[in-house]
Amino acid sequence: MTRTELDALADGAVLAGPDGRVTAINTVAARLLGAEDAVGEHLADVLALQDHAGCAWFATNTPYDGLPTRTAIPEQSWLLPDGTEVLTVARILRPALDAPVEQVAVSIRSGRGRARLDRERSDLVATVAHELRSPLTGVKGFVHALLNRWDKLSDDQKKLMLTTVSADSDRLSRLIAELLDVARLDTGRLQLYPRPSDVAVLTRRVVESVAAGTSRTVELEAADGLPQVTVDPDKFTQVVTNLVENAVRHGEGTVQVTVDRAGDDVRFVVADEGDGIAPELRRRVFTKFWTAGTGGGSGLGLYLVHGLVKAHGGTTTIDDAPGGGARITVVLPVDAAGP
Repeated sequence: MTRTELDALADGAVLAGPDGRVTAINTVAARLLGAEDAVGEHLADVLALQDHAGCAWFATNTPYDGLPTRTAIPEQSWLLPDGTEVLTVARILRPALDAPVEQVAVSIRSGRGRARLDRERSDLVATVAHELRSPLTGVKGFVHALLNRWDKLSDDQKKLMLTTVSADSDRLSRLIAELLDVARLDTGRLQLYPRPSDVAVLTRRVVESVAAGTSRTVELEAADGLPQVTVDPDKFTQVVTNLVENAVRHGEGTVQVTVDRAGDDVRFVVADEGDGIAPELRRRVFTKFWTAGTGGGSGLGLYLVHGLVKAHGGTTTIDDAPGGGARITVVLPVDAAGP
C-alpha cells in the first residue's frame, strides 16, 4: 500500500516488516507520533507510546513473539509523550500459522471520542445524582421528623408528611424506570407488551394525576369513538406523562391535551402557551440530557418519548402551538406495536 493510499485513511497507520522496521506510515500517524521520517526506523522507536505505569507499547505487546496463532492486538489506550491519549489496534500477519511474522499493521486514533464518552457518562452520573438527591432529601427529612416527633404531630401533619414521602418515592421509582428504559433503548433490548388499549382513558388518568399536583390548568379534549390502539399501556402512559409534565414544567398558561383521529391513525397532542422551541433546536429536543430554561428535569424525558413512540411504529414532531408555545404531536397507528 502506497503512502497516498494510507493517507486516505481517517486513522493513523504504521506498517512494519518482518525485521520490525517501519515500511510505511501515513500523515495522521506521523503527526500523532511526531515521526515524519519513520520509514526504516524500528517499530519500537517509532511507537513512542507508554501506559500510566511507564511501560512501552512494543515491550508490552511483543508483536513479533508469542503464540503463532495470535493474529491481532485488541484496542488499547496509550499515551503520547505529551500525555495525549490515543487508542491503538494492531494486526499481526503471517503467511501461515507456523511461519514467522511477515508484517505488523498498527492503527492509531485520537482518544477524544473516548474522552467524549467519558464526559457523557459523567454527565449521566451527575444528572442522576442531582435528580435522586431532591426526593431522597424529602423522604429522609420527613421520616426523621416522624420518628422523632411522632407524639407531637397531629394526624393531619402525619398524613401530609406520609403523602409527601409517598409522592417522592413514586418520583424515585419513575426516575429509576426511566434510566432502565434509556439503557434498554440504547442497547436495543427494550421489550414491549402490547395489547388493545383505550388511549383516551389512559390519557385522562395521566391528565388528572398531573393536574392534581400543579396550579397550572391542564385540559383534555378527547374525540368520541376513538378505536383501541395496540400499545404497551405502561409505556404509552410513560409517554403521555413525560409530555404533559414537560409542558407543565417548561411552558406557561394552560396546557391543552388533545386525542383524536388522524386518518387511520390516532393522534395525541400536547400544547402549551410558553415561549415555544426555536426551529433550530427542535432536532436536539429528543437527544439525551437536553433541557430548556430552569425548569429542571433529568433531560431524559423527551429522549424516552421519541424512543418509545418509535418502538411502537409511531412518529413524534414539534411545531408551534396556535396560541404560541410548543406543540408536540405523537401519531400512532391503530396497530401500533406487534407482538
